Amino acid sequence: MSADRVAAQYNEEFRTPGSDLPTVARHVKDFPTLTPWRGGYLERPLFVAEREIREFADDLRRLVDILCSLPDRMFGGDLEAFRSQLGINDSHWAVMRQFGVDVAPPPFGRADLYHDGTSFKLLETNLGSEAGGWALASEISRATMEVAGFADFARRNRLGYVHPIRAVAEALRRFGAPVASGRDPVVAMLEWRGGLKDYGELALNFQSALRSAGLDILVAEIGDVHERGGALHLGDTKIDVVFRTFVPDQIAEEPDGWDLAAPLLRAYRAGGTLLWTPFSSNMFANKAGMALLSDPARRRGFDEDECRLIDRILPWTRLLDADVLATDTDLVDECLARREELVLKVNARGGGVGVVVGWETDDATWRRALENTAAEGCVVQQRVKPRPELVIDPVTGKTEEWHAAYGLFYTPEGWAGGYAKVVPADTGGVISVAAHAKACSAAVFHQSDLPVWGEVPAVRTN
Repeated sequence: MSADRVAAQYNEEFRTPGSDLPTVARHVKDFPTLTPWRGGYLERPLFVAEREIREFADDLRRLVDILCSLPDRMFGGDLEAFRSQLGINDSHWAVMRQFGVDVAPPPFGRADLYHDGTSFKLLETNLGSEAGGWALASEISRATMEVAGFADFARRNRLGYVHPIRAVAEALRRFGAPVASGRDPVVAMLEWRGGLKDYGELALNFQSALRSAGLDILVAEIGDVHERGGALHLGDTKIDVVFRTFVPDQIAEEPDGWDLAAPLLRAYRAGGTLLWTPFSSNMFANKAGMALLSDPARRRGFDEDECRLIDRILPWTRLLDADVLATDTDLVDECLARREELVLKVNARGGGVGVVVGWETDDATWRRALENTAAEGCVVQQRVKPRPELVIDPVTGKTEEWHAAYGLFYTPEGWAGGYAKVVPADTGGVISVAAHAKACSAAVFHQSDLPVWGEVPAVRTN
């Protein structure tokens, strides 16, 4: 049975009198490890084919490896030339250099993708520990499985999920082992100053979920820690691993940013406290990297298999900066002519900030957006139309169409599960929880070819 047929069967059983499937979203909302998060939840999970999602995850891992090889392949190992092409300014670059810009980032993050009805397409890689959603994804799925009616549905349809937080715990244990002396590492999730006020719910959600997976984690802000004896401390507790949620911009742009980061920098250089993940992750999470991969004119060092992989999962994406705007009139004309097929994204921003949707603007507004945003550095990307997800409103009984942005998590061990952010289909071209009052989260279950169901390992051997 295909994922679409599973969804259709779910909706049919959802309408059956006496079914407890309509209680799933309420149960998820009241789940203990999710109570710090006040967001909404879709009335049903989403379904994908396990083979399809695992194959995409394998492609993604290879693409991230290719992405991280770009300085050598395209710029002869010249990181200065690479960062210039990405549009990383001097102050942000100084932060990366101080913390070791030559440190290769581990493949750890959350890729954002749409399913166009035929296959998944990659929108962003979100490489680095600041990419969120791990705990939400883990606990939404776990909570959904606690509803008896859904557990039965999952068993009959061989539905499973991977628990992302367990993959995080394993990655942190392995990473922290050199400084943990045979015990679990002491991990601290560090927000920037004021971060707990703005994102405290998410931090507590992450802490609660990680503890439920067997690994404790402290939560603090950058100003709460100090360096002593070559290691970072929170009070009298030595921190083995920092799980950062802040980015180079915050260090570079605040007047006392360097003072706040100084204890971490000293401990990092001394080696007593490890940093998961390095700031070099932000260099490779820059959207301009996807444009460098997508453009055939820049692929002279790629083999045919790599080119096919890129074209298979990455939509047409092109770099647009001040130099391109001034010299490549053909590309600019193409972007103007294809307005209704394209979306503009600022290279170093996330969360839908700075996105301009071509099919929702007029010609004059689109032209201004291309000209103005090029000064900061941006990419233009082919529109991917999400397939409609049919969901029953339990109050009205009506079937509604929703659009989903899937978040696929990955660690050095590979695919680590996922979830989705969803919005009603008629509410705009950017799927963002921050930008839509009706936006919510959804569990994602995969249908296995094997007779298994429920939680499954991130890496399976058959």
